[in-house]
Amino acid sequence: MDELDSVFSDDWGEDHRSGIVAVLGRPNVGKSTLINAILGQKIAITAAKPQTTRQKQLGILTRDGAQILFTDTPGVHAPVTRLGEYMVGVARGALRDADAIVWIVDASQAPTDEDRRIADWLGQAERPIVLVMNKSDLIDRDRDRSQHLALCNYQHALETSALKERGLDELTQCLIPLMPLGPRYYPADQASDANLRFMAAETIREKIIRLTSEEIPHSVAVEINRFRERPDMTVIEATIYVERASQKGIVIGKRGQMIKRAGVEARDDLQRLLNTKVHLETRVKVLKNWRSNEEFMRRVGYGRPRRKSR
Repeated sequence: MDELDSVFSDDWGEDHRSGIVAVLGRPNVGKSTLINAILGQKIAITAAKPQTTRQKQLGILTRDGAQILFTDTPGVHAPVTRLGEYMVGVARGALRDADAIVWIVDASQAPTDEDRRIADWLGQAERPIVLVMNKSDLIDRDRDRSQHLALCNYQHALETSALKERGLDELTQCLIPLMPLGPRYYPADQASDANLRFMAAETIREKIIRLTSEEIPHSVAVEINRFRERPDMTVIEATIYVERASQKGIVIGKRGQMIKRAGVEARDDLQRLLNTKVHLETRVKVLKNWRSNEEFMRRVGYGRPRRKSR
């Protein structure tokens, strides 16, 4: 037995399972909240507003004998901008790499056209499906589940409440046998593959989303211009982009109170994440119709890199 075989056998065992689970659903059904709850820590931003998640993000769950890589995806919707098209493309692309699919539906509502669109995708996915009826704490036990159960051919179906942390162990136990045999791909104490610049941008964007309303959450992008780790603190400079001057005024707020509050809340979260003091500077700029500007979207991570010419 060579050194690699020895490490595999000693640390994981030949029956160790590991694989990728694509977490899919329409906007605001609780995908990110569910993943955060399963992992026991926050790796994805959340808000009670649709289309908060814009990029694919990996959540890593390590258990004795198994490692599950949860892919958090943007909510599936009918896109009206290039950003929306990118987000739906990210969600659909996650199916290709998955070993299993967790489809989250809102148990408190009847299935929607978006749910039926996802069902059509899953009919072609050829992957085992676990149907998760989330927000079960909002409905009576006797409520008819047949409409949701009829949406797809599933391997397992169960009810959860991500907010109340109910049904999470059952979900994990359903998924482990669906993973292929394989080694651990990440250290046991790692919960995400996201880099710190990405987490900083997402944390700032989350605070803007939570503190504003109407069209603002959909029109905000954050770019980290500087991320410098010093012995005594981390210095972060960020630009918050909106699409119209009126939106800029809302984000800044009267006498700068809105952007100040968002900055304080983001800094507090980042200090806990980085375990160091954080000096955070933000500014707000207008970039008209940035959600249809492919070059800008690539720059802030919402698009495929431009192919180099040969």
